Amino acid sequence: MEQPLAGVTALDFGQIYNGPYCGFLLAQAGARVIKVESPLGEPLRARGEPSAASYPFALLNAGKESITLNIKSAAGQAALKRMVREVDVVLENFAPGTMDRYGIGASALRQENPRLIYAAGTGYGATGPHRDYLGMDITIQAMSGIMSITGQEDTPPLKSGAALCDFFGGVHLYGAIVSALYQRQRTGEGAVIDVAMQDAVFPALASALGGYYLSGKEVPRRGNRHLGLSLAPYNVYRAKDGHVAMICIREGHWRRLIKAIGQPELGERPEFADMPSRAVHIDEVDAVVEAWTETRTRDEIFRIMQAHRVICASVQTLEEVVNDPHLHERGTLEWREHPGLGRIALCRTPLRYEGVTPPELTDVPALSADTQRVLQELGGYGEDELEALQQAEAF
Repeated sequence: MEQPLAGVTALDFGQIYNGPYCGFLLAQAGARVIKVESPLGEPLRARGEPSAASYPFALLNAGKESITLNIKSAAGQAALKRMVREVDVVLENFAPGTMDRYGIGASALRQENPRLIYAAGTGYGATGPHRDYLGMDITIQAMSGIMSITGQEDTPPLKSGAALCDFFGGVHLYGAIVSALYQRQRTGEGAVIDVAMQDAVFPALASALGGYYLSGKEVPRRGNRHLGLSLAPYNVYRAKDGHVAMICIREGHWRRLIKAIGQPELGERPEFADMPSRAVHIDEVDAVVEAWTETRTRDEIFRIMQAHRVICASVQTLEEVVNDPHLHERGTLEWREHPGLGRIALCRTPLRYEGVTPPELTDVPALSADTQRVLQELGGYGEDELEALQQAEAF
């Protein structure tokens, strides 16, 4: 079967994580994605020695073509306007107004191509009093409330170790683009898309906001426990060789858990009789569970709990995650050789369609490797015009 987005062409001006992840998802769904960078390259593109940016750049930009374009130059702006007549999507995650400042924002580009879908991902959106605030993942975590509910009650707010806001924003940007492509099939009209990271992560606060509205006050940080302290067990517990996470959300889970640990009689104790009672006695519940887990390895705990259908998982290290046999067997992870990092595990799209295999991962092209070919194909430039563009420092 054909890839879902086969025939779609996108110019990806994305930088760092947000925009590039959206572009990666488009490419993995079969779209032709052309990464557009300044002549210096985007900030994550490593030069010379490997850096901490080398892996995420390889992860997010596989399967894309690479061109450079100097959007500050008149010749570069004119080249973009010519190319955009032949593309379906332009995506970017610059600060709001950046492309408009150079005369190549949504309005100008859609004059060239009314069917164009122009998609912008930002920290706070294209409207509202915070429109012009600079936003990165850590500051969006702060502003969105994520940090206020993460960590322990007696410690400062804590950011998530994962770049949640950047990637939530990228996923929503992808979803909005695909929705706009569907709408265009019916109307023939393109669209202008505005996706804010702060908007995208708000629904993830659902549990915390439930506790806030129920109590009428701020919910203290709870570490690994349930934010409302209404579920027990719900925590991370010590094992002989690390930790495991465990949760019981139904009475049946609790009954299976106490059977698994060989203490079915706990079900007769009034303080453990039901979920509200266990929530009141959460310390005692956690002590019972951990007294059992700390005498066994993570693998032993996991096998026993799975056999009893209790929701449980090992807390895996990064080393264990990149070698996870489940992820490799599903084809989610694939080993590839990186010129600076050696053997690395890269991922394919999490969006799967029955009967359709995601495209093969490819190495990230060198900066500007495809510029002249793409300008010829999409802009109709001849050899003399390309030479003139080069002289004008358009790319």
